[in-house]
Amino acid sequence: MKILEVDLYEPVHRYFKRLGYKVHGEVHHCDVAAVKDENLIIVELKLFLNIDLLIQATKRQRLTDMVYIAIPRPKFSLRTKKWKDICYLIRRLELGLIIVSFQKSGAYAEVKIDPSPFDRNKSMQVSRKKRENIVKEIEGRHGDYNVGGSNQTKIMTAYKENCIHIACCLACFGILSPRRLRELGTGDKTLSILHKNYYGWFERVKRGTYIISEKGKTELKLYPEIVEHYNRKIFETSNLI
Repeated sequence: MKILEVDLYEPVHRYFKRLGYKVHGEVHHCDVAAVKDENLIIVELKLFLNIDLLIQATKRQRLTDMVYIAIPRPKFSLRTKKWKDICYLIRRLELGLIIVSFQKSGAYAEVKIDPSPFDRNKSMQVSRKKRENIVKEIEGRHGDYNVGGSNQTKIMTAYKENCIHIACCLACFGILSPRRLRELGTGDKTLSILHKNYYGWFERVKRGTYIISEKGKTELKLYPEIVEHYNRKIFETSNLI
């Protein structure tokens, strides 16, 4: 059955009428307007959730805090990340969301999100750890080797830079212990990096000592600028200790 925008009206109308609202369609360019006492609700109807609908709905917030958007129930699962992201955006805009389902028995409207103020401070508090990780990642990089917006390209991370630093130390001095590497400035994650050996750059000589692998020697050549930076750092550090 082909669904038209006007097919959304009746189930939305019934929903608010059952709640005691006086409901009308097409009131001063609003798709649906409902009034009860001093409360005004505006609903914008669309077949698809898009930027035009969001703009239209946010403009209606000049008239009332109670603005909903109503769309047909999506064909994809409401448990997906895509749907969760859509819901986050709607809450962020302080809008409400109504889903209209079309069954053989008829169509019915279901409120998924009610309009309410968005607590930005609470949202930032919940995401505090992610924020700290971004700051740590920036502080762990000595240069900007990635192009923003790149797709399907290898990213230079603070972790990889740390691996390069360790590999440079081993290439320069030969067999070293994690303790000696930390003295050269490779950081607290040195032992974990050597143990995991994610890139296959390190080889354990015996318990507690490591050398750079042939793969490590070959792949270091792919990062001449970073290697040069860490070689200078190693030289400066080794002269101080």
